[in-house]
Amino acid sequence: MDERYRRTANDDGPMAGGSAGVSVFGLGYVGCVSAACLAARGNQVIGVDVNPQKTEFIRQGRTPVVEERIGELIASVVARGQLSVTEDVAKAVLATDISIVCVGTPSAPGGGLSTEYLERVSAEIGAALAVKAGWHVVAYRSTMVPGTCVGTLIPVLERASGKRAGVDFGVSVNPEFLREGSSVRDFENPPKTVVGESDERTGAEMMSLYEGLPGPRFRVPIDVAEMTKYVDNSFHALKVTFGNEIGALCARLGLDSHAVMDIFLADTKLNISPAYLRPGFAFGGSCLPKDVRALTHTARRHDLELPVLANVLASNETQLRRAVDLVIELGRRRVGIFGLSFKSGTDDLRESPMVEFAERLLGKGYDVRIYDANVALSRLMGANRAFIEERLPHIGDLLTDDIATVVAHGEIFIAGTAEPAVVAAIDGLGPDRTVIDLVRLPGAAQRRLRPGYVGIGW
Repeated sequence: MDERYRRTANDDGPMAGGSAGVSVFGLGYVGCVSAACLAARGNQVIGVDVNPQKTEFIRQGRTPVVEERIGELIASVVARGQLSVTEDVAKAVLATDISIVCVGTPSAPGGGLSTEYLERVSAEIGAALAVKAGWHVVAYRSTMVPGTCVGTLIPVLERASGKRAGVDFGVSVNPEFLREGSSVRDFENPPKTVVGESDERTGAEMMSLYEGLPGPRFRVPIDVAEMTKYVDNSFHALKVTFGNEIGALCARLGLDSHAVMDIFLADTKLNISPAYLRPGFAFGGSCLPKDVRALTHTARRHDLELPVLANVLASNETQLRRAVDLVIELGRRRVGIFGLSFKSGTDDLRESPMVEFAERLLGKGYDVRIYDANVALSRLMGANRAFIEERLPHIGDLLTDDIATVVAHGEIFIAGTAEPAVVAAIDGLGPDRTVIDLVRLPGAAQRRLRPGYVGIGW
């Protein structure tokens, strides 16, 4: 695992008390819940908001948002003196150790992200840091696209403070995973805790805020933490849409969609699991392409529009084209391909994306040699012999079970399998050879640092 990506231990014990001074900027759903829950864990919290109505509500021990349990929680922590409010930014920063930013990031007119509120509060916090002695952490809980913190917000903080991030003050991106309606429960029982850090000290201090909470914990680079929330929400949106499209087709066919999905959800080995969710090359084989085509054809026969399912094969084709483009961009002509079957460890060539990939390179005039010991053996023994001779004779002539022949031939190498012999051959290549990795070879995180290595999705 890349040293930048650390999953930290967690004792899964009861909620632990804190002792940090925390200022929370923005008292909407996320900010209000974060402030109240952090105060309930024993931290001294100051809430900051430009809306005097919100701050006055909390000052009176009342909640400015409608949310399960938040009313009694705020009343309790305000009464105990654990949560107070102010409109004075400098006062909040000077009195605390960590500032958590929870302001809104609405969509801009073109669909992008508006960072207006983030930049404004960052400039105000930075001005307060300019006159504050000692260390302070600025943590962003607002959802922002990767690159926003490092490219936009840290420069704002540094200009306003005259100090350096990671040296004079810490910066973190700490995404939240709170659902409206159950956000207090979600804070207490998070699916995971993610802390993006500018430096070791910042990561440790931020993670200590959540000590004792259940779930896996990750300390990662800032841009990885920014991306996390978008991946989650996009997948949630995809799941809703997938379920609705299956429901529409089942209804048209007279089937109970919930009965179908009950069976689907019962499979936690392949369906509701990490299976098939690692970025890599296009899918293929005898089942997936055929069955997606048949299902979308059935929908068309019933005059039913299913945009997500209808574009699955189009997206798969785009991934194949992306790999071809990587070869074209390198400007060399001799290509060695490791792996031809649709899945490592088999000799099945039916709708293999590696076969299609090789054919496209040949069609563009590339000089190709292919190593796949299983396919080469089956050609001799008969399992795929007829298929190769009748439909892929041009590829059959380029196929060998001698990996040294491919190594000697290529300027560019395509890793379509991570079998030990292939990994050993790739490890022996000189820096003048280029490897395009379609399967994420072992140690890919370290390989990325070497010249001549290209990962298709990492």
